[in-house]
Order: sequence, then structure tokens, then C-alpha cells
Amino acid sequence: MANELARQGRLSEDQYRFWRTDNDWYDTNYTNPAHVDPAVYDRELHPGAVAWFKSSAHDLVERVDGYRELLAAHGVDCQRLESASPGRVIYEDEHQVVVMPHEEPGGRTP
Repeated sequence: MANELARQGRLSEDQYRFWRTDNDWYDTNYTNPAHVDPAVYDRELHPGAVAWFKSSAHDLVERVDGYRELLAAHGVDCQRLESASPGRVIYEDEHQVVVMPHEEPGGRTP
């Protein structure tokens, strides 16, 4: 969501600086799942795939609050969720998983 706001040019200078700096930090320090498995976010193969940071990845999780503040400043509701079972794992490394969310009865995902 923050990436989309940046693409649309809707971030202030300070917000853009935060977004660019933190995105660069993530890119430099952690694996992008799509670089390991280009199909991991393929919408036909894995519709609704989402990434979750592992709770043990403290330095990754700590930076999330800045993105939440940025989104809140633009009226975008964003909540931090924790789950022991976020879905069917389609990618995993030391710091994160990408999952297909569990379906609710009726075929919807939560």
C-alpha cells in the first residue's frame, strides 16, 4: 500500500524519504521471495499470496510501525496481525514466509 502511494506521488518529502530509505534497507538486508521463486506472487498460481515476517525477525518487524504511521496519515487502515498459522506456506526462509491464506467456509479468505 505504501508503494502504491509512492507510485501515485502522494507522499510528502519526509514520507517519501522514509519510504525510500526503509524499502532500500529491506532490499539490501533481506531476501525478496520473488527473486528466489519468480512465481511466488503469480496471481494465477497463487492468488492472494501474502508475506508474513517471522516473529523471530525482530529487526524486520520493528520497522513495520513506520509504514503503519505513513499509511494512517493517508487514511489507510493497517493493522499488525500475528498468527501461528497464517496459511499454506509456499515460500519460507529464515526471516519470512509467503502463504496462501486459509479459506473460510464458503471459499472466502479472511
